[in-house]
Amino acid sequence: MTAPPPILLWFRRDLRLDDNPMLAAAAADGRPLIPVFVADEAVDGLGAAPCWRLGLGLEAFAEALGAAGSRLVLRRGPALPTLQRLVAESGAGAVWWGRLYDPAARARDTAVKAALRAAGLEVRSFPGHVLHEPWEVATGSGGVYRVYSPFWRAVRDRPVPVPAPAPAALRPPAVWPASDRLADWQLGARMQRGAAVVRPHLAVGAAAAAARLGRFLDGPIAAYAEARNRPDLAGTSRLSENLSLGEIGIRRVWHAALAAHHAGAAGAETFLRELVWRDFAWHLAFHTPHILERNWKPEWDAFPWNTDAGRPEVVAWQRGRTGLPFVDAAMRELYVTGTMHNRTRMIVASFLTKHLMTHWRIGLDWFADCLVDWDPASNAMGWQWTAGSGPDAAPYFRIFNPVSQAETFDPEGRYRRAWIAELGRDPPATALDYFRAIPASWSMRPDDPYPAPVVSPEAGRARALAAYAARAAG
Repeated sequence: MTAPPPILLWFRRDLRLDDNPMLAAAAADGRPLIPVFVADEAVDGLGAAPCWRLGLGLEAFAEALGAAGSRLVLRRGPALPTLQRLVAESGAGAVWWGRLYDPAARARDTAVKAALRAAGLEVRSFPGHVLHEPWEVATGSGGVYRVYSPFWRAVRDRPVPVPAPAPAALRPPAVWPASDRLADWQLGARMQRGAAVVRPHLAVGAAAAAARLGRFLDGPIAAYAEARNRPDLAGTSRLSENLSLGEIGIRRVWHAALAAHHAGAAGAETFLRELVWRDFAWHLAFHTPHILERNWKPEWDAFPWNTDAGRPEVVAWQRGRTGLPFVDAAMRELYVTGTMHNRTRMIVASFLTKHLMTHWRIGLDWFADCLVDWDPASNAMGWQWTAGSGPDAAPYFRIFNPVSQAETFDPEGRYRRAWIAELGRDPPATALDYFRAIPASWSMRPDDPYPAPVVSPEAGRARALAAYAARAAG
């Protein structure tokens, strides 16, 4: 008997075998399966760290597929012609994918779907990397949620599909299409010497993500409500790195945390709320996509933020040399680990947008280049929330004082000492690693004198409040 035409499975940010609606449906279908990853314009537009991290994730996912009797076909080029060539080469009769929700991906996928269907192919899309599809959650009047608390109340008791297990086997095609070599894509080239420093801090692949979830459930989740605000403690899940590439499914994480909540883990509900906060970001990115690029509240368009990314104080912020240790420690943690604690993300964002009166886009772009857990919706909403221009924003007068914040959330100074070599005579390896990771052109040394503050917390606050008052009056 002649084998049926295969299905092309177009993977994007769903690099796992379990909790994957597309893969579960494909395995149950019975047709041969050809997993594919296409490095198109979306990949070319990634920042240095997320692009490098994607390459590591693809390598791990290819190994997992190999263990399941399959393989990952890699191709580079615009999505539609690349998929059309693969269809022609493989004789595929269908192309399936998991949904993405940002405007560029939606426009691309809509065009791909129309063209492939016009050619007589079966095209299907499946639930993606959110708990609830954005169009499934609406206000009582059918509108968009614009504030988090009612969004949380609307979804907290809504059923979340039980994640499907990894398929026992994936039927291969009779002949595999040719594949690019991942190494030839040079996805990590822009990381330069920083890659060797950041790599030990990562948990790459589905197995590592599952182990990370297990460790969190075994201990830290109990104290999560309080400890999540302490960058000097190991109190968070650190799953954002894996969720960003879909190395672990959001439904799996939800059900695991929900079980912990039912078992009495004190911090589990707070963690569940954070998972829904991530969904809220994607809800907004889907319904109000300008949040990714422009002020969510248009009345902030006239606010006098500085847009010069080359100003000395902005460069000092980027390089962890503001003279405010809590800010600098966070910026150095980012360069050494590729991530940053959530509490200090708010501190550095507040400092840039309020104390330095700098447009949030400059900070958003820096994070997009440096974060291995980069997520466009969470990144944009976080920056706009802190700056004041976004949904659910903090009141304009809420300006985080990096000195008092350090006293509260790093009371013994462990976090600051861990990342700033200039603060001690015998700095730890984490602080010294910063100087191994940064570009040599920065000409920074661990024995440099620590700088004076680029602006005092008091002066920066006063300047920001004056600007906000003028905006309100005008």
